[in-house]
Amino acid sequence: MGLKPKSERQRPLLPQHARHCPVLEAANGLGYLIYPPLEKHEAFHVEYHGDGTYVFKYFHRGPDGKWVMIFQVTSHLPVGSVGAIREEVTFGVPDPPVDEEGALRVAGTFVVRQDLGTPAGGVTLRGAWNFKTPPGWDTVYFPVLNMIERPVAPALVVRVETDWYPHDTEIRYVLQPGEGLPGARGMAIGQAAFLPREETELVECTPEEVEKLREEKEEFLQRKAEERIATPYGLDYSPHYAKRSRDIREGRAGSDDAPTEG
Repeated sequence: MGLKPKSERQRPLLPQHARHCPVLEAANGLGYLIYPPLEKHEAFHVEYHGDGTYVFKYFHRGPDGKWVMIFQVTSHLPVGSVGAIREEVTFGVPDPPVDEEGALRVAGTFVVRQDLGTPAGGVTLRGAWNFKTPPGWDTVYFPVLNMIERPVAPALVVRVETDWYPHDTEIRYVLQPGEGLPGARGMAIGQAAFLPREETELVECTPEEVEKLREEKEEFLQRKAEERIATPYGLDYSPHYAKRSRDIREGRAGSDDAPTEG
C-alpha cells in the first residue's frame, strides 16, 4: 500500500525563479520523498487539541467523489504522564466497515499511537516503505525540504543505523494546539536520505589553495555573467552551473578544471 519512495526536484508552490535554481532543485531531490500507506480512496487527518488530546479522522471517497469520514479516534493522554491513555472511537457512517478494535488498528497503521505527546504535540506519521542500508550507512528522516507555504509544522530529524536495526520509516512532527496534519496517497509526509557513518575530518586550506579557490570563483562568476537566458516571464538567469554540473557527471569535463565556489 502507498506510493514507493521517489526523488522529486520540483516544489509546485515555490516562486517561478526557484525553478531555475539548480542548487535549490538539487536540495529538493536529496534522498527520497516518503508517502503514507494509503490507497487512492483513503485519506486521514490528525489534530492536536492541546492538553494531551489528539483526534485522528479516517476518510473514504465514495463513488460520487465526495469524502466521507468513516470514524475518528480521540486519544486523551494522562495529565502529568501518570495514568492510562483513554481512546474513544466515534463512527461517521451508520454501517461502518470496522468495529472499534479494527478502527484502532487502522489508526495505528498511519500514526504511531504510543508516540503521541512525545514531546507535547508530537505526532509520528508512518511511511509506506522501509529501508535497509549497506554496512556502514545510516538513514536520515526529515520533513519535506523547501515546503515553505504557511503554516509549516516543525519536525524532528532522526538518524538511524538501518544497516543493522530494522527501523520503520517514521516522520515525527510537533503540532501546536489547534494544528493538524493531512494525509493522502500522493501527499509526501517527509523525506529520507542516506549517509555513510565514517567520520569527517576538517583541515584548513593552505594560502595557495585559498588563492586557487578565489581564482576559480572569479572564473565561475565571469562565465555565469556571459551566459544569460531570459524567460517568457521576464526572469533573467544563467544556466552555467547546471550545464557545468551535467558535463562533469557525464564525463565531458574533468573535475580538476571544474569551477567551485569556496
